[in-house]
Amino acid sequence: MKIDIYGRAILLGAIATIVGSCAAPDTRHRIVISTREQKLALLDRGNLMAIYPVSTSKFGLGDWPGSSCTPLGELEVAQKIGDHAPSGAVFKDRCRTGEIVAPDSPGRDPIVTRILWLRGRDPQTAHAYARMIYIHGTPEERNIGFPASYGCIRMRSSDIINLYEIVGRGAEVTIVDAPLTAVVPGLPSGTHLAEANRANAISPSGATTSAPSR
Repeated sequence: MKIDIYGRAILLGAIATIVGSCAAPDTRHRIVISTREQKLALLDRGNLMAIYPVSTSKFGLGDWPGSSCTPLGELEVAQKIGDHAPSGAVFKDRCRTGEIVAPDSPGRDPIVTRILWLRGRDPQTAHAYARMIYIHGTPEERNIGFPASYGCIRMRSSDIINLYEIVGRGAEVTIVDAPLTAVVPGLPSGTHLAEANRANAISPSGATTSAPSR
């Protein structure tokens, strides 16, 4: 009986894995990132849901192998990492270390909270996945709104949690060196940053050491 139960559990786990891998891609949502304005717009069927401040690369724009630049062009959400992790949870090699870091902790710059791993969809972004270009949380929230990353797109922990809960794998991501108004139809000039689901944000707590973020 124990063997039967164990075998059944393995079978159910395998079925769940197959079903999850075959889930339909998210064609409903789109992310548009303006490196010029350091803003990220979230669209639902073309309608603006929210605008978040972000931080892109301090080394400029491009997708050369081995560079620390933010790529421009068309991408998609290839993987989502960090389900149910607490705000400020530290990731190294996309695995949780068990540490939690508070925003703006002195000398701390790991990847935290959530990871959306991006895959390129055109020649301009062909190396993005291998370069491990993410949208991810950062404890360096004081630098959000300014280019400060090593290629990735950084967000406040509360904002990446909100974004992560909405978008699915396959969601389109467009990164441009232009104002959002040039890419998002109908977006009024000078649109203010939207506060999206702040009530659902989780408060970060403190921690110790980790690897640097990107």
